[in-house]
Amino acid sequence: MNQLNLFIELTRLKKPIGFMLLFWPCAWGLTLAYDFSSNLNNYFFYLILFFLGSVLMRSAGCIVNDILDKEFDAKVFRTKNRPIASGKVSIRLGIFYSVFLCFLALLVLINFNLFTIILAMASMPLAFTYPLMKRFTYWPQLFLGITFNYGLILGWTAIEGEINFISILFYLGAIFWTLGYDTIYGYQDIKDDEIIGLKSTSIKFKGNAKKFLISCYSFLIIFFLGGGYFMKFNYIYFVLMLIPIFHLFFYQLKTFNLRDSSSCLKAFKSNNLLGLIIFLNILAGKNLI
Repeated sequence: MNQLNLFIELTRLKKPIGFMLLFWPCAWGLTLAYDFSSNLNNYFFYLILFFLGSVLMRSAGCIVNDILDKEFDAKVFRTKNRPIASGKVSIRLGIFYSVFLCFLALLVLINFNLFTIILAMASMPLAFTYPLMKRFTYWPQLFLGITFNYGLILGWTAIEGEINFISILFYLGAIFWTLGYDTIYGYQDIKDDEIIGLKSTSIKFKGNAKKFLISCYSFLIIFFLGGGYFMKFNYIYFVLMLIPIFHLFFYQLKTFNLRDSSSCLKAFKSNNLLGLIIFLNILAGKNLI
């Protein structure tokens, strides 16, 4: 039972915000591309597959992250008790868990078309090298955005079998979304990160944090409005975009206080709700609700 608890802690299964933030872009891409006049069984089947894949890959990614950041995590108050940093789980066992989770994710992946499988496999180096970026650049959140929102492209190609201009617009918007919310997340550890020499957008923009977040979220909205235009969404989509605008620019930015880690975590977690709101907006844009 103790090993099970350590596995759950290692993979952050009790913190669903991580895999939900990975899942929402998949759901967006799938919903954007799907022809809802056809059989809905495939839609729900793919939605379940993307959810399982998000849980498995996020869990594997957490383990790889903890292995690569073992020495750093031990020096940060919030992360010093993580199973690998504290020595409760060995690196060898962590690697075994990660490989096994990736194998299960592969079993999920092979249910998609060949183009989607190839794209997903091509993203693996990005997924597992992201933790190293904070050592070399102040933009690790950008690499996370590129990686974490890759599912939007996969959701699209699972149906269309190709990438087009519209999917790229939504993908770019989603990258700016992650750039914003992970910058907020990074302010929880900013003092420790500065001491041990790690880099992040949280540190780079600590003097202009809200201006940077406003810029990120503005690009998110612009790209999603543009994507909706080229998708020929109905007017309801554009009216309902006022809800995520309110959430981002009033709720999140009002909640966020870079000097208060609890407010940072609260603002960060609220992005799960934002993912659901945008998902419903897309459904509305396609006259489905």
